[in-house]
Amino acid sequence: MTLASSHPVRIQICGPLAVERDGQRLESGLPGRQGRLLFTYLVVNRHRHIPRDELAEALWREPDPAAVDTRLNPLLSKLRRVFGADAVDGRSTLRLCLRDAWVDLEAAVDAIHRAESAVALQDWPRAWGPSLTALFVAERDFLPGEDAPWIDQTRHQLTELRLRALESYTAAALGVGGTELSSAVRTGRQLTHLAPLRESGYRYLMQALAAQGNLAEALGVYSQLCECLRDQLGVSPSPATRELYQRLLAAT
Repeated sequence: MTLASSHPVRIQICGPLAVERDGQRLESGLPGRQGRLLFTYLVVNRHRHIPRDELAEALWREPDPAAVDTRLNPLLSKLRRVFGADAVDGRSTLRLCLRDAWVDLEAAVDAIHRAESAVALQDWPRAWGPSLTALFVAERDFLPGEDAPWIDQTRHQLTELRLRALESYTAAALGVGGTELSSAVRTGRQLTHLAPLRESGYRYLMQALAAQGNLAEALGVYSQLCECLRDQLGVSPSPATRELYQRLLAAT
């Protein structure tokens, strides 16, 4: 069985690592902790060839250049044994060969682009599903308990992805209105908690509360933002947020 065959493979790297094809789980065959790290790094960077030295730095904090091949080759051999001889391509540089593979992180990135495009067009129903797809992936942990610069970079990507997904989902819920306004309020509060200096969450929350008829609470959210920005950055809200505040104030 080989990853490079015509059969699609589903790979989850956010949350517990999972590799599945034709209903069969393959991740248990990976060679221990370093094998899982190696496979995950190859998946994250699967669209380019990776120098061996870079792979070594991803796996070991201070790799000995003279021992890179000695330490790396057994892991690569075990990966090929599990996934097929042609699963890892190259010698001096390496690339994981996946044909028609589905990777959860890539699916989430694609989903958020579709969600944000739908929000820009105010097509709220079309923004709904992709925003949830991105959110479900972004809320999972990435390699918990592990520490490396590339892991931190991926976690940062997931954090930003989660905020964008929350924004798109909140916008969609606000646009649909009705019973979904409570969802917009809930995720708006999440946004202000997760990113207290990001004004978009406050604006969505203000609009959702106002749509529910809670104008006083919506105006209170603006006061919270003003206090946060003043204390943390010494600045005032942006013109867009001030304009929204003025509109809500005029409606009281």
